[in-house]
Amino acid sequence: MSERTNEEWLRLLREPEAQASTAVAELRHVVRGGLQRALAGRAGVGDAVIDDLTQDATLKVLGALDSFRGASRFTTWAITVAIRVALTELRRARWKDVSLEQLTEGAGGPIPIAAPDSSAHVARERMIAALYQVLDTELTDRQRRALIAELRGMPQVEIAEQLGTTRNALYKLTHDARRKLRQGLAAAGFGEDDVREAFDIPSQGGMPSRGAP
Repeated sequence: MSERTNEEWLRLLREPEAQASTAVAELRHVVRGGLQRALAGRAGVGDAVIDDLTQDATLKVLGALDSFRGASRFTTWAITVAIRVALTELRRARWKDVSLEQLTEGAGGPIPIAAPDSSAHVARERMIAALYQVLDTELTDRQRRALIAELRGMPQVEIAEQLGTTRNALYKLTHDARRKLRQGLAAAGFGEDDVREAFDIPSQGGMPSRGAP
């Protein structure tokens, strides 16, 4: 495959389908190679998965040609787009058989009493208890389901699909839910630092369980 300039790639890929077929095939080859390197060693990502991801990513690149600004080589940009598409698809596949109901059902249960000699543990328990109190009493069912799913790591595109809504509507839904959560925690006596800590907990290990250590 001959080396092309950025301008040549764009010109050829924008040709009518018959004339562009060779360039598209070469782009697909570039994308597949990039995905193989990026996803090497991932469990469950064999040749068949790579082929499917390559097809999806190639179509995405072709649909995004107008967004290429020429700051890098075209092939580098195409591989970057492809990897982003692939990772999104793999995350969605991991969550496709998980329902919002399964996630929210796991958010219940009693809160164990913390060991009396652990002040840090007691403080954390109080904060988590307050968090769940707000989730249970201040949020609508739809807000609660969306926010718990988001905090537990479900991709927004999957949450939106299960709720039957758009990404923009979901953003507003979770934005309002987070605002209520912050207000509820503040009303329970937790300051801004405590609120930030509460929102950092999921990034360190997912949605905290009631009574989590």
